[in-house]
Amino acid sequence: MRKTLYLLSVSVIIFSCSKEDEDNTPNNNTPTIVEGCIDSLALNFDPLANSDDGSCYYSYYDIALGLWNITPDCDEFTIPIIDSTISLNDQLPENIDVQGGSNNLLYIEIGETQVNGNIDNNGNIIVPKQTISLDMGFGSPMDIDVEGGGSITSPNVGNMDLTYSFDIEIIPGFPGISEEVECAITLYR
Repeated sequence: MRKTLYLLSVSVIIFSCSKEDEDNTPNNNTPTIVEGCIDSLALNFDPLANSDDGSCYYSYYDIALGLWNITPDCDEFTIPIIDSTISLNDQLPENIDVQGGSNNLLYIEIGETQVNGNIDNNGNIIVPKQTISLDMGFGSPMDIDVEGGGSITSPNVGNMDLTYSFDIEIIPGFPGISEEVECAITLYR
Protein backbone atom coordinates (compact mmCIF):
# COMPACT_ATOMS: atom_id res chain seq x y z
CA MET A 1 0.00 0.00 0.00
CA ARG A 2 2.88 2.34 0.74
CA LYS A 3 4.36 1.70 -2.64
CA THR A 4 1.02 2.45 -4.29
CA LEU A 5 0.68 5.75 -2.43
CA TYR A 6 4.27 6.64 -3.23
CA LEU A 7 3.78 5.80 -6.91
CA LEU A 8 0.52 7.80 -7.00
CA SER A 9 2.20 10.82 -5.37
CA VAL A 10 5.13 10.78 -7.79
CA SER A 11 2.74 10.40 -10.75
CA VAL A 12 0.64 13.38 -9.62
CA ILE A 13 3.75 15.53 -9.19
CA ILE A 14 5.16 14.58 -12.60
CA PHE A 15 1.89 15.06 -14.50
CA SER A 16 1.08 18.37 -12.79
CA CYS A 17 4.17 19.96 -14.37
CA SER A 18 3.44 21.52 -17.75
CA LYS A 19 5.66 21.63 -20.77
CA GLU A 20 6.64 25.13 -22.06
CA ASP A 21 4.78 26.13 -25.20
CA GLU A 22 6.80 27.24 -28.17
CA ASP A 23 3.91 28.85 -30.02
CA ASN A 24 3.89 32.16 -28.08
CA THR A 25 0.61 31.55 -26.34
CA PRO A 26 -0.15 33.89 -23.44
CA ASN A 27 0.44 31.02 -20.99
CA ASN A 28 4.18 30.93 -21.54
CA ASN A 29 4.96 34.40 -20.11
CA THR A 30 5.96 35.88 -23.49
CA PRO A 31 6.09 39.68 -23.12
CA THR A 32 3.56 41.70 -25.09
CA ILE A 33 5.10 43.50 -28.05
CA VAL A 34 4.52 47.26 -27.92
CA GLU A 35 5.63 48.99 -31.12
CA GLY A 36 6.92 52.56 -31.05
CA CYS A 37 10.05 54.66 -30.90
CA ILE A 38 12.53 53.02 -28.53
CA ASP A 39 15.41 55.53 -28.95
CA SER A 40 15.55 57.71 -25.83
CA LEU A 41 17.27 60.48 -27.85
CA ALA A 42 14.27 60.85 -30.20
CA LEU A 43 11.66 63.56 -29.68
CA ASN A 44 8.87 60.97 -29.70
CA PHE A 45 10.54 58.36 -27.48
CA ASP A 46 7.95 55.95 -26.03
CA PRO A 47 9.13 54.43 -22.73
CA LEU A 48 6.42 51.74 -23.00
CA ALA A 49 7.59 50.54 -26.43
CA ASN A 50 9.81 47.46 -26.67
CA SER A 51 9.88 47.06 -30.47
CA ASP A 52 11.15 49.77 -32.85
CA ASP A 53 8.58 50.60 -35.55
CA GLY A 54 10.78 53.12 -37.38
CA SER A 55 8.73 56.14 -36.27
CA CYS A 56 11.51 57.97 -34.37
CA TYR A 57 12.19 61.58 -35.27
CA TYR A 58 14.95 63.76 -33.92
CA SER A 59 14.32 67.27 -35.22
CA TYR A 60 11.18 69.34 -35.70
CA TYR A 61 13.08 71.16 -38.43
CA ASP A 62 13.39 67.92 -40.41
CA ILE A 63 9.73 66.94 -40.05
CA ALA A 64 8.56 70.47 -40.94
CA LEU A 65 10.09 70.18 -44.41
CA GLY A 66 8.05 68.98 -47.36
CA LEU A 67 4.54 69.26 -48.70
CA TRP A 68 1.67 70.00 -46.28
CA ASN A 69 -2.05 70.11 -46.98
CA ILE A 70 -3.71 73.12 -45.38
CA THR A 71 -7.16 74.02 -44.15
CA PRO A 72 -7.35 77.79 -43.64
CA ASP A 73 -9.94 79.43 -41.40
CA CYS A 74 -9.57 83.13 -42.15
CA ASP A 75 -11.70 86.13 -41.28
CA GLU A 76 -13.60 87.62 -44.19
CA PHE A 77 -13.34 91.32 -44.91
CA THR A 78 -15.70 93.69 -46.64
CA ILE A 79 -14.68 96.67 -48.74
CA PRO A 80 -17.31 99.22 -47.69
CA ILE A 81 -17.31 101.51 -50.74
CA ILE A 82 -17.95 98.72 -53.24
CA ASP A 83 -19.70 96.48 -50.66
CA SER A 84 -17.69 93.43 -51.69
CA THR A 85 -16.78 90.64 -49.24
CA ILE A 86 -13.56 88.74 -49.81
CA SER A 87 -12.51 85.49 -48.15
CA LEU A 88 -8.79 84.84 -47.85
CA ASN A 89 -9.69 81.13 -47.58
CA ASP A 90 -10.44 81.21 -51.30
CA GLN A 91 -7.12 82.91 -52.11
CA LEU A 92 -4.87 80.41 -50.30
CA PRO A 93 -3.78 77.19 -52.05
CA GLU A 94 -4.74 73.67 -50.92
CA ASN A 95 -1.16 72.91 -49.88
CA ILE A 96 2.14 74.56 -49.06
CA ASP A 97 5.71 73.47 -49.64
CA VAL A 98 8.16 74.01 -46.78
CA GLN A 99 11.83 74.13 -47.67
CA GLY A 100 14.80 74.59 -45.39
CA GLY A 101 17.78 76.86 -45.02
CA SER A 102 20.54 77.08 -42.45
CA ASN A 103 20.01 77.70 -38.72
CA ASN A 104 16.43 76.32 -38.63
CA LEU A 105 15.24 78.80 -41.28
CA LEU A 106 12.12 77.73 -43.18
CA TYR A 107 10.94 78.93 -46.59
CA ILE A 108 7.18 78.44 -46.79
CA GLU A 109 5.86 78.46 -50.35
CA ILE A 110 2.25 79.69 -50.31
CA GLY A 111 1.09 79.56 -53.90
CA GLU A 112 3.25 81.97 -55.90
CA THR A 113 4.76 83.69 -52.86
CA GLN A 114 7.20 82.76 -50.12
CA VAL A 115 7.13 83.47 -46.38
CA ASN A 116 10.20 82.98 -44.20
CA GLY A 117 10.04 81.59 -40.69
CA ASN A 118 12.16 79.95 -38.01
CA ILE A 119 11.46 76.76 -36.09
CA ASP A 120 12.92 75.99 -32.67
CA ASN A 121 13.80 72.66 -31.06
CA ASN A 122 10.29 72.36 -29.59
CA GLY A 123 8.51 72.68 -32.95
CA ASN A 124 7.44 76.32 -32.46
CA ILE A 125 7.46 78.40 -35.63
CA ILE A 126 7.88 82.18 -35.71
CA VAL A 127 7.05 84.15 -38.86
CA PRO A 128 8.49 87.66 -38.40
CA LYS A 129 6.68 90.57 -40.03
CA GLN A 130 7.46 90.67 -43.75
CA THR A 131 5.88 92.00 -46.92
CA ILE A 132 4.66 89.58 -49.56
CA SER A 133 2.70 89.96 -52.78
CA LEU A 134 -0.66 88.16 -52.90
CA ASP A 135 -3.70 88.35 -55.16
CA MET A 136 -6.62 89.05 -52.84
CA GLY A 137 -9.17 88.43 -55.55
CA PHE A 138 -8.84 91.78 -57.34
CA GLY A 139 -7.03 90.30 -60.33
CA SER A 140 -3.61 91.70 -59.51
CA PRO A 141 -1.22 91.12 -56.62
CA MET A 142 -0.99 93.59 -53.77
CA ASP A 143 1.57 94.12 -51.03
CA ILE A 144 0.55 92.50 -47.76
CA ASP A 145 2.35 92.36 -44.42
CA VAL A 146 2.22 88.92 -42.83
CA GLU A 147 3.39 87.76 -39.40
CA GLY A 148 2.51 85.12 -36.85
CA GLY A 149 3.51 81.78 -35.49
CA GLY A 150 2.53 78.19 -35.05
CA SER A 151 3.85 74.76 -34.23
CA ILE A 152 4.58 71.34 -35.63
CA THR A 153 3.21 68.82 -33.13
CA SER A 154 4.02 65.59 -34.97
CA PRO A 155 5.33 64.49 -38.37
CA ASN A 156 1.78 64.82 -39.75
CA VAL A 157 0.12 67.64 -37.79
CA GLY A 158 0.77 71.34 -37.28
CA ASN A 159 -0.90 74.73 -37.13
CA MET A 160 -0.19 78.34 -38.03
CA ASP A 161 -1.83 81.56 -36.87
CA LEU A 162 -1.03 84.34 -39.32
CA THR A 163 -2.11 87.97 -39.48
CA TYR A 164 -2.36 89.60 -42.92
CA SER A 165 -2.35 93.44 -42.91
CA PHE A 166 -2.85 95.58 -46.01
CA ASP A 167 -4.22 98.84 -47.38
CA ILE A 168 -6.82 98.89 -50.12
CA GLU A 169 -6.48 101.95 -52.33
CA ILE A 170 -9.95 102.79 -53.61
CA ILE A 171 -8.99 106.02 -55.37
CA PRO A 172 -5.39 106.21 -56.60
CA GLY A 173 -3.36 108.83 -54.75
CA PHE A 174 -5.74 109.03 -51.76
CA PRO A 175 -5.43 107.23 -48.41
CA GLY A 176 -6.84 103.75 -48.58
CA ILE A 177 -8.67 101.48 -46.18
CA SER A 178 -6.50 99.51 -43.76
CA GLU A 179 -7.51 95.90 -43.17
CA GLU A 180 -6.22 93.13 -40.94
CA VAL A 181 -7.24 89.51 -41.45
CA GLU A 182 -6.55 86.69 -38.96
CA CYS A 183 -6.00 83.19 -40.32
CA ALA A 184 -5.85 79.96 -38.33
CA ILE A 185 -4.35 77.35 -40.65
CA THR A 186 -4.34 73.62 -39.92
CA LEU A 187 -1.45 71.69 -41.47
CA TYR A 188 -1.68 67.96 -42.14
CA ARG A 189 -0.18 65.22 -44.28
